[in-house]
Amino acid sequence: MTRHGRREHPGVERPLEGRVAVVTGAARGLGQGLAYALSYSGARVALVGLEDRRLARLASDLPGVAVHWPLDVTCADELAAAADAIRRTLGRPSIVVANAGVALGGPLLDCDTDAWRRVIDVNIVGSALTARCFLPDLLHTHGYYLQVASMAALAPAPLLTAYCASKAGAEAFAHALRAEISHRGVDVGVAYLNWADTAMIREAEETTVFRELRTHLPWPASAIHDPAPYIRAMIRGIERRSAHIYAPPWLRGAHAARALLPSVVAHRSRQVLADRGEAPLPPTGLLGPGGAAAGTVRAGVRNPDPYLHSGE
Repeated sequence: MTRHGRREHPGVERPLEGRVAVVTGAARGLGQGLAYALSYSGARVALVGLEDRRLARLASDLPGVAVHWPLDVTCADELAAAADAIRRTLGRPSIVVANAGVALGGPLLDCDTDAWRRVIDVNIVGSALTARCFLPDLLHTHGYYLQVASMAALAPAPLLTAYCASKAGAEAFAHALRAEISHRGVDVGVAYLNWADTAMIREAEETTVFRELRTHLPWPASAIHDPAPYIRAMIRGIERRSAHIYAPPWLRGAHAARALLPSVVAHRSRQVLADRGEAPLPPTGLLGPGGAAAGTVRAGVRNPDPYLHSGE
């Protein structure tokens, strides 16, 4: 655990001044970017994830007060201990972002069973445990819980069975939670995001499965975007306690058309995969540095920085 104090920013608007925010999966990618944005907005930030040294480095770089806890979001005991420590160190969180997530691609029959299960555990069970452990704080502060989902929750795609199931499940969980606790002053939001230029997606682009999947998507669904607009959209959503956040904005239309999307995807996929014939589509394994860290935990080895020197 580390704690850091930073310089003030006179004259800069800080709409989240004094709030305590928790971000899971904060070591890199969207989680890291969101941690910076929350800190610049005045929040005291608790960084949660597997990669201890990356989290410590990020905590030292943030402009405001920050702490970090290395843990596995699928472990209720570790989350509960972190929630208690954050409460004592920073105060009660009023913002919790369930961002931790992993992915793998490939035909269901060929995917490693344990890796497939790990995607479900991190993306659904980890999100639910995060909400449960911090819910007493959110009830006390009348706070806001943000579930990071994906376009995959709206348009399930082939070769991503675990990821699509997990993101759809996380979305449904957040909707159910909103209905359960909104009368108690806690708001719940879902962030629907398309491909963002993160380490996980860059590694995915090196695999046959993801290249095949993404290149056959129609524009704009096939585009990979700078994550900065996604982070700005999430910060606006947090400030407004939004029920839905769409980045890019066209995903709002996809949400409206979601009843049609599975049939459209299935029709298009049938054509594309039939054209490939028997050409192999080898499974990817857990993707990206975050996936590698999750894989070490799955294997029972705590080596949370497998890509520490990768420059990602």
